[in-house]
Amino acid sequence: MSVLKHVGILSIAKITALFGLVFGLVYGIIFAVFASTLLMFMPMASSLGAAGAGGIGAVIVVLMAIAGAVGGFVYGAIVTFLYNVFAGWVGGVQIELV
Repeated sequence: MSVLKHVGILSIAKITALFGLVFGLVYGIIFAVFASTLLMFMPMASSLGAAGAGGIGAVIVVLMAIAGAVGGFVYGAIVTFLYNVFAGWVGGVQIELV
């Protein structure tokens, strides 16, 4: 058994940023479909038409993907930093390397 006592903060943060990007895209697409559909039925937004509502949906997807990536990066960095601190106090996680 090996003990994992330290993890690279940047390496974990990059991976969690990619997870955040993927989840941000998925949630962004779902949210954009609902938002675009609702906008087409609103009297004030009906002048936008389907193309305008679709454009707003595309912006939503991009913004949620960016927010997911940034949030994932920050989350990964914080959690990894805390893991390194706590592992120094109580020992790391035991893993078996094959």
